[in-house]
Amino acid sequence: MFKKLFGKGKEVNKNIKIYAPLTGEYVKIEDIPDPVFAQKMMGEGFGINPTEGEVVSPIEGKVDNVFPTKHAVGLKADNGLELLVHIGLDTVQLDGEGFKVHVESGDTVNVGDPLIRFDLEYIKNNAKSVISPIIITNSDQTESLHLEDVEAVVKGETEVIDVTVS
Repeated sequence: MFKKLFGKGKEVNKNIKIYAPLTGEYVKIEDIPDPVFAQKMMGEGFGINPTEGEVVSPIEGKVDNVFPTKHAVGLKADNGLELLVHIGLDTVQLDGEGFKVHVESGDTVNVGDPLIRFDLEYIKNNAKSVISPIIITNSDQTESLHLEDVEAVVKGETEVIDVTVS
């Protein structure tokens, strides 16, 4: 009742589809070669072993955080879902080398919008791994989470997770 009185009656859709932000091979979260991600310490999700160096938005929402080292971006959907797209492993140590960011905090993005480009060969040669985790950082606030049965994924096209937030 109060929502209607104060003009906030717009019902937010609790369901959201998360698409692949990178083109490549799907990797189960447990198979990501980093215990912080593999043991779901940061949340539920998956990984992608990329075959090209472009990250696009996997959801509609806002850019919440672009890391100063350009190796990761945080996104937030209208329904509160928070998503981290982390390019490679131990890439924070590259200090932004090999990355070009196309968005900034506060930008509104749609599925498929370019977020970051990166030099795949440079990452392969200078980081622990190019496998890139995609993590729902507030997965404790989800009601249900359905991972699709996928192997090869195409950025902005392949649906990977169907989530209902609580």
